[in-house]
Amino acid sequence: MTLTRILLADDHALVRAGIRALAEKIKGVEVVAEAGNGAEALKLIKELKPDLVLLDISMPETSGFGVLAQAKEFPDARVIVLTVHDAEAYAIRALREGAAGFLLKSAASVELEAAIKAVTSGETYVSPELSKRSLLEYGKASTDRARLDTLSPRQREILKLVADGLNTKEIARHLSISAKTVETHRAQLMERLNIHDVVGLVRFAIKMGLVDVE
Repeated sequence: MTLTRILLADDHALVRAGIRALAEKIKGVEVVAEAGNGAEALKLIKELKPDLVLLDISMPETSGFGVLAQAKEFPDARVIVLTVHDAEAYAIRALREGAAGFLLKSAASVELEAAIKAVTSGETYVSPELSKRSLLEYGKASTDRARLDTLSPRQREILKLVADGLNTKEIARHLSISAKTVETHRAQLMERLNIHDVVGLVRFAIKMGLVDVE
């Protein structure tokens, strides 16, 4: 039988011990190492190349989200975020950052097994308490990102300037192009985004993080 090699990353030793005890009761699972902070987790991911990482969010040195960002360099190591944070925003962000699963520490032991089996089978797992709404929101975010990706670099630039409050003439001067060209680009980006007014463009740009809201 092929073993699923797991790395535990949590800054609380007692929590790691408890998770390890539960994980090692699951058939086909082997805990190969433990990390007490994010930097150590990244080091062990690189050295040991585990199949799966059970990752806490709140850790010293490098947070769980920081680990997720850098763990993309090791795509074979799938990640389940295991946390006390039950806000949907954490689940959505974890999925956006590349996590394959999001599990609450309050979950029953059978849920840990279900999450491990799902993720190692190539599926995405989210705690039932959060899954429906979180995945719906994640789906919307993914769709918005796909819409943004259809824009050309110039259209993105104009979208950002519109969101910054510049009018057509100001954008034309800023980019050293004609006002007519600005209007053409704006009409095209509105069509691609299916947004038909400036207010909608501003809201979309803010949502996608193209402009800062003070």
